[in-house]
Amino acid sequence: MPQDEAAFAKFYARHVDTVYRMCYIRMKNQMDAEDVTQDVFLRAMQQPQLWSDDDHARAWLLVTASNLCKNAMHHWSRTKREEVEDWEATLGTTASPDEVSAVMSAVMGLPDQYKTVVYLFYYEGYSGAEIAGMLGKKESTVRSMLHRGKKILLKALGGEPYAEAGR
Repeated sequence: MPQDEAAFAKFYARHVDTVYRMCYIRMKNQMDAEDVTQDVFLRAMQQPQLWSDDDHARAWLLVTASNLCKNAMHHWSRTKREEVEDWEATLGTTASPDEVSAVMSAVMGLPDQYKTVVYLFYYEGYSGAEIAGMLGKKESTVRSMLHRGKKILLKALGGEPYAEAGR
């Protein structure tokens, strides 16, 4: 295997699960998520400078995935999306299948502006400042979006607002 192919294979292996999860949350079904994930990595193949810079690469991949998902959803907006069948297997969580399904359905039900921010913050562990940089928004806007998204999720899941200690 040539050196470039080996470098890209390692890059792909490090990031494919993260990109796929982002796409799956946005696209709501396996086939579309796989298609967009493939498109993201096809674009990444043209950017060899990304392959060795994990911090920049991860941000670039997630922003690219988000944008491609948005484009695909716009393109396919009249097509009915499949329901999520097995979140536990997809996300590798230890929560009960009913809990996972309820939370992920609620996240998928968020308006797109909140869905992306909530995903990046809670699932990928990015800070508000990092998300702001990725999305080209002010950090205060990202914090507001997280707050509103969380309120929507709590209401959808039947939780009490501000149920977390200290928030």
